[in-house]
Amino acid sequence: MKKAILAKKIGMTQIFLEDGKVLPVTVVEAGPCVVIQKKTVETDGYNAIKVAFGEIREKLVNKARKGEFAKANVSAKRYLREFRFDDVSSYNVGDEIKADVFAAGDTVDASGITKGHGFAGVIKRHGAHRGPMAHGSMYHRRPGSMGAHSDPGRVFKGKKLPGHMGVENVTIINLDVVKVDADKNLLFIKGSVPGPKGSLLYIRDSVKNK
Repeated sequence: MKKAILAKKIGMTQIFLEDGKVLPVTVVEAGPCVVIQKKTVETDGYNAIKVAFGEIREKLVNKARKGEFAKANVSAKRYLREFRFDDVSSYNVGDEIKADVFAAGDTVDASGITKGHGFAGVIKRHGAHRGPMAHGSMYHRRPGSMGAHSDPGRVFKGKKLPGHMGVENVTIINLDVVKVDADKNLLFIKGSVPGPKGSLLYIRDSVKNK
């Protein structure tokens, strides 16, 4: 991995291309992220940088975190994450990573926590078909057959059943960066990204090429 940044999801909108086409995009506030620690193969066994992002009231930060920020001479931030880079020689403690690390035309992967839907049935959770809607059916939105009767006499693992839906770490790969607003630290990414508005996103250069 060569470049990455933490971002906050702002929401979706649409932009017009030069040829007049309308493109749906997700707007994210990318950075600025402050480097608070630098790790190398010699000292830690691998190359990485630890970055901080997002404003937070200082009284909400515990003593251990305050020590990390004080050591780096950086004001307290809400999120801390580690980026494993192939080469960290160009980074130093106190450096800022901003949205202009990416450019229009780049391909990125976006990771985030999906929206929570609470306890959901099989139709909403897995897209299952419903039962007959006749009055005598009494079996409209239930899971359906649990399997054979006496053999094997149990429900196989992996059966799609009702349960907790959402709040999962999901990565969407090969997303196109359509526009970069360096002054406002905004990235315009084609399509949708995981999570609700205001959630944390981890954006990195794509691990696969189209």
